[in-house]
Amino acid sequence: MTHGSLFSGFGGFDLAAEWMGWGNKFHCEWNDFGQNVLKYYWPDAESFTDITKTDFTKYANRIDILTGGFPCQPYSLAGKRKGKEDERHLWPEMLRAIREIQPRWVVGENVFGLINWSDGLVFHEVQTDLEAAGYEVWPYVLPACAVNAPHRRDRVWFVANSKDNRLERFWGNRKAGSVKRNIGSVCVNEGTIINDDADSGSIGRDTFSHVNGNVTNREERWEFCSTDSQYNWSEWPTQPPIRIRNDGIPPKLDGIAFSNWVRESIKAAGNAIVPQVVYQIFKTIEQYEEHIF
Repeated sequence: MTHGSLFSGFGGFDLAAEWMGWGNKFHCEWNDFGQNVLKYYWPDAESFTDITKTDFTKYANRIDILTGGFPCQPYSLAGKRKGKEDERHLWPEMLRAIREIQPRWVVGENVFGLINWSDGLVFHEVQTDLEAAGYEVWPYVLPACAVNAPHRRDRVWFVANSKDNRLERFWGNRKAGSVKRNIGSVCVNEGTIINDDADSGSIGRDTFSHVNGNVTNREERWEFCSTDSQYNWSEWPTQPPIRIRNDGIPPKLDGIAFSNWVRESIKAAGNAIVPQVVYQIFKTIEQYEEHIF
């Protein structure tokens, strides 16, 4: 599988892709600190900076999975919540990149505040835009504690699959007699928002529901329980000095934070995704493809 990342930060998505054994083909990050980390650990990947000035058409139909945590500041409860009036509202740029690249899969991420900003205006807009671009979309709310991280960190995830690509491959395999039909265990989460402290109810679309439960329920639905080394949270501190390891970033990436860049390192960790969460999303995508194709 080939992977490209937008709003790459210092490589949370790229790290998860590496755990999967996928090839990181490019990343796009404007921050100098993030660029240095990305170039250091993935020197063979093409490096882009300002997404608003980047033409991605050279990667058309060459990327299997495109990821991006488009800036959260316009919707975050910790900010001014200017939304679409904020210059950092860059979902339209990510959508343009998706249209230019035409990846098979898209995984987008943002803060939980995206759901309730302006009654979910941008939350629904992201889904509508992706559907108009030819994708089937599944939105989820997945917290970091679902992979046993020592903090909650709710995040909204958009997982989208190209309808055209899926149909083309399905019928091609159908003719070849290789279609697999037992997909119930992989698709059990379709249309579900997981939120362990919410009452049952809807958030504006009938296909979504909040699910009460605990980590055990999430493990049953997303197979979060793992013995992989990147899940060994017990050795990572949850009290100051925290740095970034309790955000799921191993020493491999933390080690690049030179003493005069500590502030940048902490800032980058605060903006980053927890790679163990996206690793589970990637694993589910891989299982889905194995069952369908």
